[in-house]
Amino acid sequence: MRRRAGWAARMRVHLPARWSVRVRATIAATLIVAVALGGASAVLRTVLHDNLRQSAQQDAARRALTVADALTTISPAAIASPATPATERAGAAAVEDPDLHISHSTEPSRTGWDTAGYAVASAAATSGDDVLTVTARTSLMPAENALRTLNLLLIFGVPALLLLVAGMTWHFMGKALVPVSGIQAKLADITARDLHQRVPVPSTRDEIAALARTVNATLDRLENAVEQHKRFVADAAHELRSPIATLRTRLELAARDEPAEALADVERLQSLAADLLLLARLDAGEPPRNDEVDLGQVAAEESLRPRPRREVRVRLAVEPDVVVNGSRAHLARLITNLVDNAVRHARSTVEVRVANEDGVALLEVRDDGPGIPPEHREAVFDRFTRLDWARARDSGGSGLGLAIVREIALLHRGVVSIADRGAGACLVVRLDAAPQPDTAASIRKRDK
Repeated sequence: MRRRAGWAARMRVHLPARWSVRVRATIAATLIVAVALGGASAVLRTVLHDNLRQSAQQDAARRALTVADALTTISPAAIASPATPATERAGAAAVEDPDLHISHSTEPSRTGWDTAGYAVASAAATSGDDVLTVTARTSLMPAENALRTLNLLLIFGVPALLLLVAGMTWHFMGKALVPVSGIQAKLADITARDLHQRVPVPSTRDEIAALARTVNATLDRLENAVEQHKRFVADAAHELRSPIATLRTRLELAARDEPAEALADVERLQSLAADLLLLARLDAGEPPRNDEVDLGQVAAEESLRPRPRREVRVRLAVEPDVVVNGSRAHLARLITNLVDNAVRHARSTVEVRVANEDGVALLEVRDDGPGIPPEHREAVFDRFTRLDWARARDSGGSGLGLAIVREIALLHRGVVSIADRGAGACLVVRLDAAPQPDTAASIRKRDK
């Protein structure tokens, strides 16, 4: 049993996983048929070869036995003279045949009688006290011709049959996988905005139809979960905003000896509720506005807003006419979060740079703070992640700022990363710049 399992393991065919199912099925079917046809062809040729040789041998033996029986019936007087050759003495019973050899035990073997390429058989004949040996031969040329014809058929027929098997397997596998292509295309088109869509279910009752029904059931559960999550976050943010706003108003109108920490806590809660509401909208996949936004102008406006740490200076290096398509409100929030994060960690200076590099709008926000360790450069974009545990709670942020930056960048088909620019941290956002019309063409159009 172990030997059989080991043989099966050695015969197992491993096709590269990067090949498509259609290619792997076609190759596997062709290889299996090729092995089967090769084995069947070898067995057929061996059996036919043995049968033809056995038939020729039986024919030679039959002829030798027939002549031997005929010689046995010849009278002793016909072969009494020892000087007469055996073939002449047997002339009364056998016709001269080049494939027959009759010899006496005292006579030398016949020279010039070729047995190569023949099946040879012998039989003994007795006539009185005389003993004769009858040798017959049958040509193997018909058998060789039959085998040669079979080889030609196998040489040309087996490859043609393999091509036919490969073509039919490719065709039928393609037809069988058409529903899979439809399911794949529909799944690729479904996003968080349109979870109500479903994949097509083929009319067949095979595994592909079962897969489509399972995918649709999974989409049903996913849609329900997303809707519940959206309602929960939206309701929570809405319920938090009203009491927080009321509490803030009361604290602002309260006596001056009211604790300032309470007002700071309310502001933090209000900011957290606003961040959660924005993240809920971003998670829902709401498409942004497709306006033309001057990224440099927005960066200048948002960077120069007053911030708690007035000792930190914000410098601008903005190129003109860096225009992107998107939502001005979302891009303004992206820049605000980056600048707030940089000001929070900077020692004295924050630099905001906007440039157009080969059709890519580049936004860099750099500070001269302690920087971000390489092992944490991916984790800082996760929600509620704060690396500065030693900072005071009122200056450390909520841990949602950079997560919102990444979601807004992804919504605008951009990327955000952390670059090495020496000391401090440098966060880089790359967005597709809007195509600018040719200046000369615009002037000519305006003059007309």
